[in-house]
Amino acid sequence: MAGYQLWRLQQGLDPDDWKPMPSIGPCVREIRIHTRQEQRVIYVTRSAEGLCVLHAFEKRTRRTASRDVQKARQRLGALTRERRPQVES
Repeated sequence: MAGYQLWRLQQGLDPDDWKPMPSIGPCVREIRIHTRQEQRVIYVTRSAEGLCVLHAFEKRTRRTASRDVQKARQRLGALTRERRPQVES
């Protein structure tokens, strides 16, 4: 199911169910997949670079666990540092 939702994104469509995640960063969204176990895929869109999946997990409570939010923030930070142009001294 997650693969289909990511395919939709690649086609320029929105996932069937998603929400913005500004607490993680700008342009970050969460795909919500409703199956027997709730599944989530947190990703960031970059217009020139496409999209990058930051974290995917099964959700067991109504609230997203802070460890999952932290993991996505850390990965977004690493991605941002990686993409930043290197300045020579």
